[in-house]
Amino acid sequence: MFLPVLAAVLAQAPAAAPAPSQEALDFTKQVKVLYRVVACAGDEPIPPTFDVKVVDAHCKELTRRTDAYKKTWVGEAIPFIQALKPAGLPTTVVYPFGGGDLISALTTYPDATDITTMSLEHAGDPRRIDTITSKELAQSLALIRSTSSGLLVANDSKTENLMKGQRGELPGQLSFFLIGLAVHGFEPVSLKYVKTNPDGTLRYLSAAELQASEEKSAKLLHKAWVSPDFSEAFDNLELVFVKKGEDPKTKARVHRHFAQNLADTNFGQDEGMKKFLDGKGRIVAMTKAASYLLWRDHFSTIRTFLLAHMEFMVSDSTGIPPVFAKKAGFQQQAYGMFQESFLGANPQYNADFRELWKTAKALPFRYGYLDKHLSKHMLVTFKKPAEAAKP
Repeated sequence: MFLPVLAAVLAQAPAAAPAPSQEALDFTKQVKVLYRVVACAGDEPIPPTFDVKVVDAHCKELTRRTDAYKKTWVGEAIPFIQALKPAGLPTTVVYPFGGGDLISALTTYPDATDITTMSLEHAGDPRRIDTITSKELAQSLALIRSTSSGLLVANDSKTENLMKGQRGELPGQLSFFLIGLAVHGFEPVSLKYVKTNPDGTLRYLSAAELQASEEKSAKLLHKAWVSPDFSEAFDNLELVFVKKGEDPKTKARVHRHFAQNLADTNFGQDEGMKKFLDGKGRIVAMTKAASYLLWRDHFSTIRTFLLAHMEFMVSDSTGIPPVFAKKAGFQQQAYGMFQESFLGANPQYNADFRELWKTAKALPFRYGYLDKHLSKHMLVTFKKPAEAAKP
């Protein structure tokens, strides 16, 4: 089981107001252009080299989809989930297997000030927006609309869509994150790239490190995945953001995304990443559409971390099975209907979930996977009130 690492906590910058070194490269200019052109928000002027008609056409279609998403999912999910939460929950979120899905993290935890997502996908290189041609822009925006459709239409990013975002002229993961900010009324303040040190602290990408790694492509984290076509310097990002109109000096929030294979043979051996997460202290968690990896023995390290640190978790059936949750002192409440896992998974855990869902409450929206019989469902895993109140 993980233990909080005091040194890592003290060494890390505050979540809401990161203070990287003076050498850190800042990609704020690029992220604001991407926010305007890809996410169709913000006040940044469209670069004069871009075809305004292409951007306008993209924004017309994207806005149609995001407006529907706000009405049919955000408008229902936020009040429903908020009503389930006990008072005093942490505002630090850890979302494993959360590829591209900042939008759902902000729906599930709208008060979050520190969000960490981890997945097989790398963040992406924002600099290509500086040199993209009009033809490439039109093709790339079409790809973003296509690959983001899973999140905006079905509340579930398909694996093939996430993989497509690892190549091309626009950074797929970052683009998804910016669309998520726009949907929830946030805007980016700064963009930097980070890596973890062995002691769990962060170091920020500098000009020297970028130069040294420019020709080293980001590493493939799973043999079945698509190899990224950009430098390993752009694996992990730190995106600082605020509600539109708020003061970044006092109201800044931070989202960090790490390209990470969360299997025990990878994440389980990454001491820097484990210590970084330990330094988060008390957290809330979520996961969805996660291929039932938290059911598997070889993902025990991330499962153990969650059970040791979280106080509240929202998931679909790819969340933590009852046998582990009960042993760690958690209770679980089911919503919707569940009969069998969407993908083949442990028969005993399926049976345990069927038993749990016998007392399920109604669910008016989809949260991640449907079950094998296309039923929408959601699971809340929470500490007993007396235990959650302990320091």
